[in-house]
Amino acid sequence: MRHQLIDGIETALGWSSAGGLGRGFARGSTDDPYLMSRILTPDRMLDIAMRRSMNRPQFRVFQESEEVHPAIYFTDSVSPRGQSIPMVNMHSLGRLLRDGATVILDQANVFDPTLEVACRALQWWSRERVQVNAYLTTNEASGFPLHWDDHDVVIVQLAGEKEWEVRGTSRALPMYRDTDPNNTPSEEIIWSGVMKTGDVMHIPRGHWHQATRNGHGSGKSLHVTFGITKRTGANWLAWLGDWCRKNEVFRHDLDRQDGADTQALADAATRLIVERSPAEFLASYEQAMPLARHVPFVDALGQLRAVVCTTHFPPLIRDNGETADVLASGKKLTFNAKALPSLRLLLSGRPVHLDRAAQAIGAEAVDIAEVLVREELCAPLTPELFSGYTGLVTNADS
Repeated sequence: MRHQLIDGIETALGWSSAGGLGRGFARGSTDDPYLMSRILTPDRMLDIAMRRSMNRPQFRVFQESEEVHPAIYFTDSVSPRGQSIPMVNMHSLGRLLRDGATVILDQANVFDPTLEVACRALQWWSRERVQVNAYLTTNEASGFPLHWDDHDVVIVQLAGEKEWEVRGTSRALPMYRDTDPNNTPSEEIIWSGVMKTGDVMHIPRGHWHQATRNGHGSGKSLHVTFGITKRTGANWLAWLGDWCRKNEVFRHDLDRQDGADTQALADAATRLIVERSPAEFLASYEQAMPLARHVPFVDALGQLRAVVCTTHFPPLIRDNGETADVLASGKKLTFNAKALPSLRLLLSGRPVHLDRAAQAIGAEAVDIAEVLVREELCAPLTPELFSGYTGLVTNADS
C-alpha cells in the first residue's frame, strides 16, 4: 500500500524508505497544502470530540503548561433513564480555546478513518506499530514542558505554526521500563525554530523536546505526532523468555545452595539464543499481531461489494507451486495456486471493488474475498472506511 502521506514524509525528510527511523533528527517540508488539510483540520478534530464519549487521558486540555482539570470541560450527559455518559462540554472547551489552550487527542486513529488508514499505511511501511496523537493549540498557549518520548516520532504540521526546541539525549536509547529514570535534560540544542504548515520533523527516541506558541499572538497550530514503537533487543529477550518454557531445564526450580551447578541452564540459554534469532522474532511479531478492529460483514445487511485488507502488517503470501499460503494475524490460510492473482490484489492494502476485480481476474476473486472477510484479514469497505483512502491511496482495481 502506497499512501500520499508516506510520499510527503519521504520527500520532506530526504528519505527513500523507513530506514531513517530512529537514526537521527531530521526536518524538512512538503509543498502539498491539500495533503495537510486532507489528513486533519481543526474543525474535524473538534467535531470528533463533540460526537464521541471521551475521557481523560485520551482527551486532555493544557493551559500554561499545566493540565486543566477535566471537570472544567467534561459534562455527564444523562439520558431520560438516568444513564450517565461523559461528554466534552463544547461551550467550556470553546472558552478555553479562545483564552489560549492546547487540546490533545490521543490515539486519534481510533476515531477517524483517515488517520486510521494513515497509521495502517505507516505500519506497512515501517513494519512497526504506529499510533497518532493530535495537538490543537490556540493563541499563545504552550504545550508539554521539556520531555522525551520512549518511541520515535514523526511530526507533521497540518495548520498554523508552532515554535519548537529539540535537544540531544541525556541517556542513549532510554526505554519506558528502564534502569535509569532519565530525568535530567540534555543541554545540547539540536534545532530550534518554527514549524509551519507542511513541515515534517523526525525526533528519535530519547531526544528532549518542547513546543509552544508563546509570543506568537493570536492564531492556531494543529500538528499530528505519529508515534512509532520499534522493537529492541530487550523485546527479543522477553520473547525468548516465552520460548524457554518448551525446554524442561528452564522449568526446574533454581537451586539456592551455594556452588549449585548452573552450567546446563547456561548451555540451554546459549542454544536458545542461537536457535531463535532476532530476525525470527521480528517475523514472528508481525505474523502474530491480533486482528484489527473493523465493521463485521453480516449477510443480512447486504451484499459484499468492496473490501480492503486491514491487517496490522502486510500478509505473507507463499507460492508453494500447487498451493498458496497466506499468513497474517496468527492465521494460516491455504488456497489453490490459481488464487494467487486474487490474493495479491485483495491483500494489497488498497481498496478493491469486487465487480471490477471479477472483470479483471475472474469470478473467483469474489469467492476469495468472501473467505478473507470471513477470516477477518479483509474488511467490508464501508463508505466511512473508504473515505479514509479517497485521494490518498489508489484503488487496487483502478
